[in-house]
Formats: sequence, C-alpha cells, structure tokens
Amino acid sequence: MPTRLLPLVLALAAGSAQAAVPPCDSPTLDEQVAALMSHHDIPGMAVAVVNHGELCVSHFGVASRDTGLAVGDDTLFEIGSVTKTLTSALAAWVHQQGGFDWGDRVASIEPRLAGSPVGETTLVELATYTAGGFPLQFPDGVSEDSVLDYYRNWQPAFAPGSQRLYSNPSIGLFGELAARHHGLPYGELMQERILPTLGLEQTWLEVPEAQRGDYAQGYNRDGDPVRLNPGVMDAQAYGIKTTAVDLARFVQANLAAYHRDDPMSRALLATQHGYAAIGEMHQGLSWESYALPVSLDTLQAGTTAEMALEPQPATLLDTPLDTIGGDPQPERWYHKTGSTNGFGAYAAFIPARERGIVILANTNYPNGERVAAAWRILATLEE
Repeated sequence: MPTRLLPLVLALAAGSAQAAVPPCDSPTLDEQVAALMSHHDIPGMAVAVVNHGELCVSHFGVASRDTGLAVGDDTLFEIGSVTKTLTSALAAWVHQQGGFDWGDRVASIEPRLAGSPVGETTLVELATYTAGGFPLQFPDGVSEDSVLDYYRNWQPAFAPGSQRLYSNPSIGLFGELAARHHGLPYGELMQERILPTLGLEQTWLEVPEAQRGDYAQGYNRDGDPVRLNPGVMDAQAYGIKTTAVDLARFVQANLAAYHRDDPMSRALLATQHGYAAIGEMHQGLSWESYALPVSLDTLQAGTTAEMALEPQPATLLDTPLDTIGGDPQPERWYHKTGSTNGFGAYAAFIPARERGIVILANTNYPNGERVAAAWRILATLEE
C-alpha cells in the first residue's frame, strides 16, 4: 500500500476517532466560491477537498440570514439526490452480505408486485433508471398508503434497458427492496448500520433535536426560506442532511475502496461500476462516470436538465451482473449532483489521482456551475 494512503486508511479504521479538519489553503477555491455566492446570492457554502488521503474544509457565509450563524464544521446541508449514492451503498452492502443478485426480479422480494411489469424488472434496472420509464417524481396523489398500487399499476414506456430516464420512484424502490431483503426498515438500516460503518457521525435522515441548531436554512431562488418537505420515498431518493466533512469522508471511503478488501469497500466499488452507457457517461449505481481524460464541457453536458428530464438512449455494457464491483475502474471521473428547493450539492472524485471534492450550498444553483467550480479547484492540485 502506498505510504501516502496510510493516513486515510488509518482514519477510516479509527471510526469515530476523528481529528479536527484543517481549512483548505486554496486561493482558487476562495475565488470560485466568492463568484458563486455573489452571482447566485448564496448565503452560505462549505467546500471539502480530498487530496491523497488528506482532507481539508473551508466554510463561507451564513447558515441562516435570520440568525447570522456562520457556516461551520457542524452545519448540516440538504444534499438532495446525492442521497442516492448512499442508498446504492446500502443496497450494495446488502448484496455483499449474500442478500440478492443484481439480476433478481422485483417480485422475488415483493411478491405483491408479481404479475405486473415492475415485478419483472430487475434490481439493477431500477438502480440505473433503465427499467422502462419511471418519471422523475411520483405523480400527485401518490402517498405512502397508495405507493404499492402505483407500482402495481405502472406501465413501462420503453423496453427495459433501452432508455435511461432519471427517476426518484425507480431508485426509491431499489433502496426499499434492498433494505426489506435484509429484514430491516430502510431508515433503520441506513441510520443504524450503513452510516456508522462508513464513519459518518453527522449524517441524518431525520435531524435529531440536539442537532436542529446546526441545520442550515435553505433559500429558494426568490430568497424565501425553505426546507425539505416530506414525500414518498424521500429517504431513499433525496432526504439526507449532512456536513461537508461527513460527505467528504464518504468520498474518502470511495477512494480508499481501491486499496481495501472488506464488505463495505467492495460495496462502494459496486456502486461505481458502470452498467449502462449513455453517450460518454457510464451510469453506475447512482454514481455517473466518465473516462479520463474528460473535458469540462462533457461533464457539464451530463448534468443538464435534459439529462434529468428526458429519456436518453442507453446501451447495456457487457458486464456480468455478478461481477459488478469486481473490476475497479480508477481512470474515471465519478460524480453526482443533488438539489432540493433550498439547497445545492455536488460530490466528485477521481480514484486514479486520489482526489475528490464536495461542494454544499444553502441555495439551489445550476449544476453546470458546480461542476465548473469543482473542475477548477481540483485542477489547481495538479500544479
């Protein structure tokens, strides 16, 4: 194992014994954040950078305009769809326990969906949004009480595997079934097993009362204060609240997985592995990736509204389902964006360069600008 990786591996093994994280010494980082905050009227941001196992974090502005409380190490941000990467880690961890195969049908876990199109869908098709055209959001009127009927009555618009259509109902069902197969409710498995195993001590589905004061206030594009509203499958699709440090530790774990051999590391590699190609992008289990070298224009093109809202032709990759995660691919840029009405998040990492970044803000602003800021900040580490 390279000597430079030892601090990271030892930190991960230490679990809860987390040292204070130093601020990032990067004029480029400061300049990028200042420009974003000014241009989009963002009250507060936090940026964490991972470089060869070393972690730094810088904070900017305020967590709330009303209180004036500065963003700090303990500030909790909504991370929107970056939540999906943790949902996939949960499912891949269950898979590593011998729970199910990626090619298993939905009905094998939820017999009440037998005989319906979704019952014949595979778990990996749900995870990669290639099941046949689930919408971005649940239709109005779908509730926790009626969600089973929604899935039972759903009709695909495309042949499975032929189109990618980004979808909360798709990834939500994937996470729910994985947890159910393990025998625990999704929220309990995530909060009590997966997050502690990853060493994430300030990451929550439901923010405890003791941490409510650390929960940043989000602001919509009109500047009005907003926070996440509960919704069907919100926990699985977009419900996580966390700090920049904790999310960066998750990035660290994804990087360290290339140098470790344990169930969680194997699970994280499984989430990274591409199952379907959509243009130059490989769709993993929530993570999206691009072969190096990759241009900023290519990365930004993969985060447009069209990519999220419109079906995209998908080509299934020639990878046996039972070996996903067994063929690490470090020469790629992995990333995921996430948004709620009042927050914007971005996480990216490059295993071959042992670098990664997390950018959190308490305002939703364009994905392409998050990618550009991350690109420019990480580029300075090459100098």
